[in-house]
Amino acid sequence: MRLRAGVAIYVVPLLVLMLVAFDVPIVLMLAQSVLSPHPTVAHWAELADSPIYLRVLGNTFQVATITAVVCGLIGYPLAYWMRGLRPGMQLVVVTLVLLPFWISILVRTYAWIVVLGNNGIVNRSLMGLGFTDRPVAFLYNQLGVTIGTTNVLLPFLVLPLFAAMLKIDERLLQAAATLGAPRRAIFWRVFFPLSLPAFAAGLVLVFILTLGFYVTPAILGGGRVPMIANMLDVLINTLPRWELAAAISTVLLAATLALYAVYRTIAARAA
Repeated sequence: MRLRAGVAIYVVPLLVLMLVAFDVPIVLMLAQSVLSPHPTVAHWAELADSPIYLRVLGNTFQVATITAVVCGLIGYPLAYWMRGLRPGMQLVVVTLVLLPFWISILVRTYAWIVVLGNNGIVNRSLMGLGFTDRPVAFLYNQLGVTIGTTNVLLPFLVLPLFAAMLKIDERLLQAAATLGAPRRAIFWRVFFPLSLPAFAAGLVLVFILTLGFYVTPAILGGGRVPMIANMLDVLINTLPRWELAAAISTVLLAATLALYAVYRTIAARAA
C-alpha cells in the first residue's frame, strides 16, 4: 500500500497536468459543435447538408487511401530488400531512410517544387529527351500532394515493417525449402503471411497520419486539393466558424480513433 501511495504521489500530478493542458482544451473545443451559442445540432445539420464539406472530407480520405497504397507498394519491397542485406549495409540503408527525419517537412516540400515544377529537373529532363514538348503538371493537383505525402510518410511504414521482418524465424523459410517449396511459394505461403500484420498496421498508421496533413497539401496542392486541415484553417482563421470547425474536427477525431483501434489490434497480433 505504501508503495502504491508513493507511486500515486508522482503519477497523479502528471496525470492532472496532461488532462488540464491537453485533454480539457480539446473537449471544450469539440463541445462547441453542440453548445455554441446554445445546445443545438444545427452545426451538424449544416455539415451534413453542405456538399462542399462532405466533398472535402471525401477528398481527404481519398488522398489518405492513395497515399497508403503507394507507400505499401514502395515500402514492402524496400523493407524486404533491406532484410536481405548484410548487417553493415542494413545500417547504411536504415540511416538513409531515417535521413528525411533530420530535415524540416517544409524544406522537403519546397524541394519537390524544384524537382517537379514546370521548370524543374524532371520536366526539363523529359523535354530534353523528347518525351514531351510541354511541362507535365506534376504539382498543384492530387498527384503532387500524393508524391509529397508519400515522401514524408514512407519511413513510418518501412522502419516498423523492416523490424518485423527481421523477427521472422529464418528456420521456417529453411524448413519450407527443405520440403521442396520453390522461392515464390515460400514467400507467399510463409513469409508474407507472417509479415502481413505488421504491413497492415503500417498502412493504417500512414492513413491516419495523412488525414491531418496541412503543410504538404497547402504547398504542393496549391489550394486546388482541399483537405480537412486546410479547410479547418479557413473556418477558424478566415470566416471564422469555430462551431462548424469543431463539428468537422469531431468527425476527424472519431475516424482517427476508430482507425487507431484497428492499428493497435493489428500491431498486437504482429508483436
